[in-house]
Amino acid sequence: MKRYLIVIEPTNASFSAYSPDLPGCVSTGRTHEEVEQNMREAISFHLDGLREEGQVVPEPQTYSAYVELPA
Repeated sequence: MKRYLIVIEPTNASFSAYSPDLPGCVSTGRTHEEVEQNMREAISFHLDGLREEGQVVPEPQTYSAYVELPA
């Protein structure tokens, strides 16, 4: 199983998400939970399309970290 990082950002009316390892793979949702589920589906669809076209499926490479600074 591969784990792809997704970045979730709030918009004025909902949430949007993308995966830095999969350019062009994006989704939206009304709630945080919905956008996560939509991204699971979008990533699966994206990877299936890459395989069908005989393209290389990118390995996950990005990660996240928080940096703490004094207030």
